[in-house]
Amino acid sequence: MGEPEDKSRIRWQDNDIETGRSMSRPVRGPGLERTRSHGSMSIRSIHSNTGTIDPSAALPIQYRTISIDIDDYNRKAEVAKKVQKAAATGTHLFSIVTMEYLADLEWHTLSVADVIGRWTTSIDQGLSQDQIKRRITEYGKNTPSAPETHHLQQIMGYFFKGFGSVLLVGSILVFVAWKPLGQPPAQANLALAIVLLAVFFIQAAFNMWQDWSSSRVMASIKNMIPEECFVIRDGVQMSVMAADIVPGDVLLVKAGNKLPADVRFAQVSSDAKFDRSILTGESVPLAATVDATDKNYLETKNIGLQGTHCSFGTCTGVVIATGNKTVFGRIAKLTNEPKKGMTPLEREVLNFVYVICSIMVVMIILVVVLWAAWLRTTYPDWISVPNLIVACVSVAVAFIPEGLPVALTASLTISANMMRKNKVLCKSLKTVETLGSVSVICSDKTGTLTENKMVVTECALGGQEMTVDSIRDVAVAERLTGGNMASNSIDQLRSVAGLCNAGEFDAATRRLPLSERQIHGDATDQAILRFAESLGSVSELKRCWATKFNLAFNSKNKFMIRVLGYTHPDGLSLAMPNGTAAIFEPGDMLLTIKGAPEILLDRCTNFTGSSGVSMTLTPEIREKFSRIKNEWSAQGRRVLLLAHKAVSRSSFKSYPSSSAAFEAETLEQAKSGLTLVGLVAIVDPPRPEIPEVVKILRTAGIRMFMVTGDFALTAQAIARECGIITNPDNAVADVSALSQGPIETKGKGNHTPSDEGDENLSKSIVLAGPDLITLNSAQWDTLVSSYTEVVFARTTPEQKLRIVRELQDRGHVVGMTGDGVNDAPALRAADIGIAIGSGSDIAIEAADMVLLESFSSVVEAVRFGRVLFDNLKKTIAYLLPAGSFAEFWPIMTNVAFGLPQILSSFLMIIICCFTDCLAATALAYEAPEADVLKRPPRKIGVDRLVDWKLIVQSYGFVGVIETVVAFAMSYWFLERKGIAFGELWFGFGRVPEGMTGEEVAMRLNEASSVYFVTLVVVQWFNLLAVRTRRLSIFQHPPLFNKDTRNYYLFPAVLFSLLMAFFWLYIPSLQSVLGTAEVPTEYWFLPMSFGLGVLLLDEGRKWMVRRHPGGFWGRLAW
Repeated sequence: MGEPEDKSRIRWQDNDIETGRSMSRPVRGPGLERTRSHGSMSIRSIHSNTGTIDPSAALPIQYRTISIDIDDYNRKAEVAKKVQKAAATGTHLFSIVTMEYLADLEWHTLSVADVIGRWTTSIDQGLSQDQIKRRITEYGKNTPSAPETHHLQQIMGYFFKGFGSVLLVGSILVFVAWKPLGQPPAQANLALAIVLLAVFFIQAAFNMWQDWSSSRVMASIKNMIPEECFVIRDGVQMSVMAADIVPGDVLLVKAGNKLPADVRFAQVSSDAKFDRSILTGESVPLAATVDATDKNYLETKNIGLQGTHCSFGTCTGVVIATGNKTVFGRIAKLTNEPKKGMTPLEREVLNFVYVICSIMVVMIILVVVLWAAWLRTTYPDWISVPNLIVACVSVAVAFIPEGLPVALTASLTISANMMRKNKVLCKSLKTVETLGSVSVICSDKTGTLTENKMVVTECALGGQEMTVDSIRDVAVAERLTGGNMASNSIDQLRSVAGLCNAGEFDAATRRLPLSERQIHGDATDQAILRFAESLGSVSELKRCWATKFNLAFNSKNKFMIRVLGYTHPDGLSLAMPNGTAAIFEPGDMLLTIKGAPEILLDRCTNFTGSSGVSMTLTPEIREKFSRIKNEWSAQGRRVLLLAHKAVSRSSFKSYPSSSAAFEAETLEQAKSGLTLVGLVAIVDPPRPEIPEVVKILRTAGIRMFMVTGDFALTAQAIARECGIITNPDNAVADVSALSQGPIETKGKGNHTPSDEGDENLSKSIVLAGPDLITLNSAQWDTLVSSYTEVVFARTTPEQKLRIVRELQDRGHVVGMTGDGVNDAPALRAADIGIAIGSGSDIAIEAADMVLLESFSSVVEAVRFGRVLFDNLKKTIAYLLPAGSFAEFWPIMTNVAFGLPQILSSFLMIIICCFTDCLAATALAYEAPEADVLKRPPRKIGVDRLVDWKLIVQSYGFVGVIETVVAFAMSYWFLERKGIAFGELWFGFGRVPEGMTGEEVAMRLNEASSVYFVTLVVVQWFNLLAVRTRRLSIFQHPPLFNKDTRNYYLFPAVLFSLLMAFFWLYIPSLQSVLGTAEVPTEYWFLPMSFGLGVLLLDEGRKWMVRRHPGGFWGRLAW
């Protein structure tokens, strides 16, 4: 399947690869305003005032991903495997179907005659009216269909997600128990039903807030399709509405027109070019051709795609697809598709819901069985049907932590805002929690790990190495002595460096010193242009030479070409040897080229000697240049080769104006006969904080892979400076090591080398992009499992995407950094796409997280991601003892032992939604514990949000203590009021002697309030206990230590106190809700029990720290 690709194809944007990013990209809005989330938990969309998003940022991501997949499809027939995998993982199959459909299209490979024949049309006559009517019926209007809406399903999800259905059913049942079953109707039941219904709507509101998604792309798609176009029908040129275009129509296109459909070009002018930026993100127009230039339908130049516009020239083409069948329509639909599946946190919460609901259902069944089999016949007056309904609902109320959705949403939002303060922008809430699971971060080099401040430090002329200072001194000396600058190589080097350069000096800064002048262009061009200017005026060179043709640097060819014609004779003496200048005629052209030495060195047959004379490039000299290149690369330098070639006008059969043909001829000329002018070494120093960042991430169990477009030796040297590679050069493996099978390593997952050396030296490897094509599945297994320090060099955007997918296939949670248009597919495919704030709009759109300053912020991002999961566990551990376990037992003892329900169902709701809710939310502000970045990443599906350890802690330890204490306080209160426990045990409603029913009810209301107050007070101390999972409160104090303090705990405690007073001490509420004032001593006595809970948990934590592998360590949550 894999044939050599057409080298003339210009596919990737010139300013996007590892040579640096463009400094002059158009600014489309202030800062990051364009960025928005498409996730299910969007932050930005909450505050967004716009109804649509800019498709120019969203469409190219899907376009590039599908284009890469089509290339992969053409190389490997693995569609069946992908479809099977998509079905297994829940991936939407539309993207797979789209890729397969586009890969199988053959309109671009057919001849023009075949295309015309298949559509039964004519270039001169077009379609007839009868044909048009039939095809409109068959193919429909040329308009994108409206996206499917699932508003009802979405709204139902808001209400019934989580515990919503249980709350609604419970509310309805209690309403029924109030009326008509209640005889007489109990006001407390009405109040309980109303509160349950209110909680149901509150949960729905928070779910809606959490899931408020951005407006989709389709709303703005129609604005990108022209309203009218020119066609030939029945032999007549006419203007028709774009919506009325049908397949087979002959379309006439001229400069400025936008294509209304996909078109196969039949006739093109020599200067015809199309701007595809709306789909590709690339601003450079592509030449239109009649013949295919690529097997990939999305990359060939003889297809015009809907939504693109003609920049130059004229074309005639046959419409081959309309409406949703166009590439534009299909990609727009893909872009508009919501992401399927749940985030890891949503799965964890669902698992928690299943656990709680399972226990709840079992307990409700037990209550019903006890009533039906025993109480209904033995004690028929004890629990009536309305009371049974209320009892079952009370079990549900007891087990459901109603405050969890509020606390969960607040925790996510708080964590995201805290990350924003640390210069990390999370575009969706789901990003925050996924960060805690990241196991591999693939980082590009330029501008991320390095400062992106490139400087030329050395050059090689005539086979001799020279520093920039020394070559500058020689140039100055030549000028002072009146030397003939045309006779030496320095001028030729300056000419190629200055002319074959996409950088431009900013006119506003031209009077500043050279080091302070602003240059528009990528970092590499800036460095070389500044170097050329230091040797002499570049503007003087440009006055003498005019650009005839330009081929931008791209990640496929890895070189830039600029073809020049001289406009002033002085230019000849500045740019070439005297011998060549003497025979250079006015129509001849100078081909200048700059690029990767490993690509261009073999194309050179001559080199410029130190005197400026062109000399034969012998094997010895070629080897010398190669050795210099390798030495510089090993020192972390980026090496570029500069060359030129004088080409006579007769060697070109076409003119520069006929772009496509001239481009092909230029590329052919550049394949051989080049004269090597010199090599330049460019330094881009690593950011000073990067080694420490890598060290911290490695300690956290996260592997740091470098993915770069640099030469392998350069990448390896920079990786060593950054700390990504820690082994000596002779211990760094290459692709040959992967054929030896899996390597046994010790502690390979979280292995960290020591300072003295490492006994396991086989864990570092450097792979080049071409190596990745040859790797099979077993070799990828070996690479991922056996190597912890990996550098991918000379990678293309396709290979970046493959790296992400291969790591994900092997169970890794992958973070990928990038800043360019071509990084977008890999950023979108990664579990966490990380964009740099100064990157392209499309990269920022594709990413999940944006680092607003430097890459070092990723440490804080990982820290907060892990802290979020820790704090959610703490929130649940706080809510369950009082909000679930201690609420259930009053109901069970009421049913099974005939005791009065010592805690009313209404007060259960108050605990969950009022007294505990704010305190649970305050836990989201907890600072990270000291070991948060010393633990390995969380394993999704293994390290659960709620596991048996947390259940044991919440139910078996704290829950039991709180329940026993609350029962003891309540029944001790009743004992002091003359109601002995023995009289209530198996009493089933029996009134103690000497008391009336009203007196007993009043005392029971007071006892219920005592139970409630006891739980509220003991929970204050539990709040302090759950702040840490292993550290002592003295190691992680809530006050007086700026690194661990959490001032929000104390307002939360005060709020719970005020809520307790509100519900217990207002007379009008007492009569309706059955609450009562609590004597003062019953507020203070529970504090001693709460202190006991705190001290017991301190003892447990001490045992965990002292014996982490012991019994308590294994039980630690």
